Amino acid sequence: MNKKNIYYVSGCTGIVATDVGKSLLSQFPETSFHEEKFPFIKNLSDAQKTINYILEQSVGVKPIIFSSLVNPEVREVFNRPEVELFDIYDAFLGRLENCLDDKPLLLPGSSRHVDDSGISKRAKAIDYCLEHDDGRKIVDCNKADVIVLGVSRSGKTPLSIYLATHIGLKVANYPLTEETLNNYKLPKEVSENITKTVGLTSNPEILSIIRQERYPDSNYAKRSVCIQELRQAEQIYQNYKIPYINTSRKSIEELAAHILQEIGLYKKTSRLKKVVPPSRRAA
Repeated sequence: MNKKNIYYVSGCTGIVATDVGKSLLSQFPETSFHEEKFPFIKNLSDAQKTINYILEQSVGVKPIIFSSLVNPEVREVFNRPEVELFDIYDAFLGRLENCLDDKPLLLPGSSRHVDDSGISKRAKAIDYCLEHDDGRKIVDCNKADVIVLGVSRSGKTPLSIYLATHIGLKVANYPLTEETLNNYKLPKEVSENITKTVGLTSNPEILSIIRQERYPDSNYAKRSVCIQELRQAEQIYQNYKIPYINTSRKSIEELAAHILQEIGLYKKTSRLKKVVPPSRRAA
């Protein structure tokens, strides 16, 4: 297997450089990576110390650097023949400047500057999510942006928390218990909000393994029980015309993107714009 040293350098938190770099590297599963992050590189001294370290660690191997540095002088320190530099901002800022006929700020961390209202909105979404986890306070789920359904251990809670913390959505999640599954009937509070409801399903083998970790050798974790519950859940989704997503082998980011697509919620600046997806439009 090929090995490569990867470094993420930034004048701020390094989130942009890391996210872009990791996304690109994920396309090369046959190569292993040693990764290090260097955030808050503010001046030439910081930059020189960082490049010296990188070169010392990468003797004989040309390292890859993903940079989100915006200061041209600091950025130039890393533009050396001994490294492969992928300059995220330099690749786009000049072209954008011409397209927009405007000058960029060239301030590190500009994408992370959010106003107080945005922070407050996200905090309220997190509070709502925690208060409405696992079927609690289902009576006021009409205030939710999204309602997530699923059998036990299908991933409702972590997905709900991700949607709240990263996207600012108020999410209520409701467990499909034995009673609900056997009756094939959702509570009135959920059925009245079907247009913002999404179901989760899974692979029975994977669900069984997850349940075994929590309750080893229990009836709850048996593969046959998992198969039956998932079939019942999917039948409920079909009966109520609820779109559902298989959580097996999908990252939480992928699942969140699918949720937004199914519900028709897309982030637009600091607001959420509701768009009715084709699958939910009247014929």
